[in-house]
Amino acid sequence: MKILIVEDDTALNNGIALSLNTDNTIQAFCIEDAKSKLDTSIDLVILDINLPDGSGINFCREIRKASNVHIIFLTANDMEIDIVSGLESGADDYITKPFSLAVLRARINAVARRRQSDGNKFEEGAFSFDFDNMLFYADNVPVELSKTEQRLLKLLVANRGVTLSRDTLIDRVWTDGAEFVEENALSVTVKRLRKKLPGIPLKTVYGIGYVWEK
Repeated sequence: MKILIVEDDTALNNGIALSLNTDNTIQAFCIEDAKSKLDTSIDLVILDINLPDGSGINFCREIRKASNVHIIFLTANDMEIDIVSGLESGADDYITKPFSLAVLRARINAVARRRQSDGNKFEEGAFSFDFDNMLFYADNVPVELSKTEQRLLKLLVANRGVTLSRDTLIDRVWTDGAEFVEENALSVTVKRLRKKLPGIPLKTVYGIGYVWEK
């Protein structure tokens, strides 16, 4: 996971980054700094509430208008109303200071497991797909997909790294009982997905089918 730490206490920010022991940690010390570093490659934001240039609660709400990135509040605000406000603003978790680094790592791992195990949601790089609610984003821009495109996309991302044959894809995507599917229907649908979601790691395996590369 690529993690953005938004914490104005330099020593604490550095300590968290060191504890996480990953090259995918980015540090920000105020909201404006965080805005310049928050992009679609970020998987998780660790966010303080009391920041020198504004409220982390308001920043969380702003993020939620455009992104499904995971957010964990890490703050000294430990009143019940603070926790409720934080979670209702869109955060995935809320940790109060003082805290254990081991607990923080465990909470981050729990968020990562939820992200991986939710078969009806997919987030990777510039893409965020919520198949239950039919919400699809590329670079935080909503994308409209037909039901056929949605079925094909879900099948491909659910089998990342596995080459699926054309026959398998046709049998599992066109499930409306039609006896005949035009020969180029799959190719056309793939072309539309690539146009609507530019940059998706969908590779053609010539003579076989397609694979969503990991």
